[in-house]
Amino acid sequence: MGMVIGLDIGGSTTKIVGLRDGDVVAPLLVKATDPVASAFGALGKFLSVNHLELGRIERIMATGVGASFLKGDLLGVRTIRVPEFLAIGLGGLRLSGLQEAVVVSMGTGTAFVKADEKGIRHLGGTGVGGGTLLGLANRMLNVRDFDLLVELAASGDLSHVDLMIGDITENEIPGLPPTSTASNFGRISDGASREDVALGILNLVFQTIGVMAAMVSRDRNPLQVVLTGNLTIVPQSRPIFEGLAELYDTRFLIPPDAEYATAIGAALCSPEQGSAT
Repeated sequence: MGMVIGLDIGGSTTKIVGLRDGDVVAPLLVKATDPVASAFGALGKFLSVNHLELGRIERIMATGVGASFLKGDLLGVRTIRVPEFLAIGLGGLRLSGLQEAVVVSMGTGTAFVKADEKGIRHLGGTGVGGGTLLGLANRMLNVRDFDLLVELAASGDLSHVDLMIGDITENEIPGLPPTSTASNFGRISDGASREDVALGILNLVFQTIGVMAAMVSRDRNPLQVVLTGNLTIVPQSRPIFEGLAELYDTRFLIPPDAEYATAIGAALCSPEQGSAT
């Protein structure tokens, strides 16, 4: 039996993985603005890096916003387009080892899906995501490079940017520690450094996503939240989600290879769950 390829074609990056005998093989990421070029480039790189012949690929399962641009089979290999929310849910469960969860896909925007033995259901989403990070960084810091933004934020101090509960009251508020955010960017001053602003932008985006995820999961008994997508590789995300986990009594999990979850989920889909490109 040949290898199944999972392809997640996003707005700026394409992720590709192989699935052979149930095992995930060599996840890779390719950056390109054109979705078709990105898909071909990712497949070619995957074959080269893994020393694979095209004939050993059984089929390609494609998903993501860019999958709609694919017409026909890629390089003559049977190519099937699968629903992105289905791929998100299946990938999140596979990587986490859970039977049920709220899976959060953090890409350019953010999607929330519920995944369990009954199936995958889209719960909603938000336009706040990686696109928000880069848009705010561009406007506020004249920074367009994602890695530079993260590097700047490493030296930032949120107390120079955000208004905390302890800043506005000396009274103890049950369930709200003094270090809880009262207002993102509510305390920013002319003295705030570029590093402070960079961290404030990251904190704003991750707190927005995390609070929404906590609310969604608590409404469902509660369920554990599995975080996936490109934003999971940002080191500042983990302490932010850890703080939200304590504040909202929510279990957040970032599994290994979380940025490839949707591509993995696509590879797990059966041909009957998709349609020809």
